[in-house]
Amino acid sequence: MKLTSLGSGSKGNSLLVSAKDGLTTTFVMVDCGFGTRETVRRLERVGCSPSDLSALIVTHEHSDHAGGVLAFARRHRIPVWMSYGTFQALGKDFSEIDLSFCRDGDCFNVGDLQISAFTVSHDAKEPLQFHMTDGAVKFGMLTDTGQTTPHILNALSGCDALMVECNYDDLMLKNSSYPFYLKKRIGSIYGHLSNHCAGEFLAQIDQSRLKKVIGAHLSQNNNFPELAKQAIDASVDTKKIEVIVAGQNDGFEWVEVTGR
Repeated sequence: MKLTSLGSGSKGNSLLVSAKDGLTTTFVMVDCGFGTRETVRRLERVGCSPSDLSALIVTHEHSDHAGGVLAFARRHRIPVWMSYGTFQALGKDFSEIDLSFCRDGDCFNVGDLQISAFTVSHDAKEPLQFHMTDGAVKFGMLTDTGQTTPHILNALSGCDALMVECNYDDLMLKNSSYPFYLKKRIGSIYGHLSNHCAGEFLAQIDQSRLKKVIGAHLSQNNNFPELAKQAIDASVDTKKIEVIVAGQNDGFEWVEVTGR
């Protein structure tokens, strides 16, 4: 299995996951927070094109994750998966979109990938995150949640690679120029994970198979990559686990994840 990010942060998010089985390769995009032209440009940067994609999976309706979904999927005829709540919240014209729904606990197949959905705590209609496997490797993602729960810990147990939100540094958010209501929203149980919370989550998770951890969805105003990496490093065995931090503009380059 391979992973790459086209960009990660409040200005737009998109992740690619690929799995190869013999002569066939499956590419799945998770979220599309960029315009169609920009998405194509970013795909080309990592050696892909829209025609490579088997599906586009949407975590929730916020524009930095779903802003480009419909135009991109319609233009390039890419099947879309999302929760019914996300569909309702978007409230847009889904004509000519090959749309499927999923919800917490659902498992579905896209090519060589088996994908499972689980619910998270975020201020969206029916937000989901996902873990997926090609039969040998398990990858899990956790962004846009204000808290971790036993349900999340169970869903992401035994992953070979994890992408975890490190949205803000507590002190930087506290001292920022953001209005109080926005600080409260970000730091609430329906907001985002701080570096500290991401570290606490990683310390609790089953790391027996873990080889890669990717810090993601960093705030450009209330965090630094170095702070996010420090929080992750303190919670994992860095002699065995590679730590990467995704950027807003460049995401991260292709990362290969192998099994035991």
